[in-house]
Amino acid sequence: MTVRKTADGWIADSRPDGANGKRYRKTFDTKREALEYEAWLKTNATQTPGWQPAKRDVRRLLELIEIWHNQHGRQLSSGEDTYSRLKKMAEAMGNPYADKMTGELFAQYRAVRIEAGISASSMNREKSYLQAMFNELARLDIWKGENPLQKVRSFKIPERELSFLTYDQIDLLFAELKKGRNDHVHMISQVCLATGARWSEAETLRRPQVRNGLIQFALTKSKKVRAVPIDAHLEAELNGHYQKHSSTIGDERFFSTAYSAFIEALDRTSIILPAGQATHVMRHTFASHFMINGGNILVLQKILGHSSLAMTMRYAHLAPDHLNEARALNPLTKWRSNGQKVDSAL
Repeated sequence: MTVRKTADGWIADSRPDGANGKRYRKTFDTKREALEYEAWLKTNATQTPGWQPAKRDVRRLLELIEIWHNQHGRQLSSGEDTYSRLKKMAEAMGNPYADKMTGELFAQYRAVRIEAGISASSMNREKSYLQAMFNELARLDIWKGENPLQKVRSFKIPERELSFLTYDQIDLLFAELKKGRNDHVHMISQVCLATGARWSEAETLRRPQVRNGLIQFALTKSKKVRAVPIDAHLEAELNGHYQKHSSTIGDERFFSTAYSAFIEALDRTSIILPAGQATHVMRHTFASHFMINGGNILVLQKILGHSSLAMTMRYAHLAPDHLNEARALNPLTKWRSNGQKVDSAL
């Protein structure tokens, strides 16, 4: 076994099974790495006769992304968008060899992106895309190694304030929606406010989804179908809207695109919302008033279609009896009610 310096780096040239055994040659950037590899070869050959080192995976990251896309990504509703993002990430990281894709490499890439002004939440999403890709390739028996991102922690993101509209603000917004030229924006907003639907779910609503006092949402973020009851007045309004506009829209849709009209109407009001909560404020408003009016948190989870109760719990503090026990069971209140005497048992 020898380690020597060459123009390309340090070469470990070894025959761990003896002069007649298989020869292993590998180049490293430093002498230390070459020596460590040589020692590793010798140890494995001694402990396990007939041992063979794992072959390198010389595919590049972009090749793995193409395989993922062909074998799995095409079937996902957001597969094309994820595919595009993965390719951009691979190119930004220099399209490394598969066996050189490490958590450290991703962390370096992430640091550069954060320095360039990309948000921590965006980087968490990028990490989840890449990690999920390796997980799926492993399930398909295409990727043999460990997931290179499994030990990389996501950034902790502080919870954002979830703004919701008061009744006065709803009056103000609806008045502006009716003034606009878009014939659909006001009706879409009513659906969101009555059901907690996302804007895209309400905007793409079709006739078969509304019947018997229910709106059934199918193309949802969680990919699960959910049905939300509506009152007879809203159902009648929806049916009347369909009869009036179906000939110009087609495909049994109730509405055409109205997102821009909503933003324009919102801009004409004095309502100030946190960044990223434009149309989504309607969903927050539904959930917030549902809890304020005494709704059940588990029922709200089903209505909103949250896969995790933890996400729905963001609205729990709005319930009128939320943590009321704190008022009655805290030690100060007990101390006062006992005539300000200290319990000797404590």
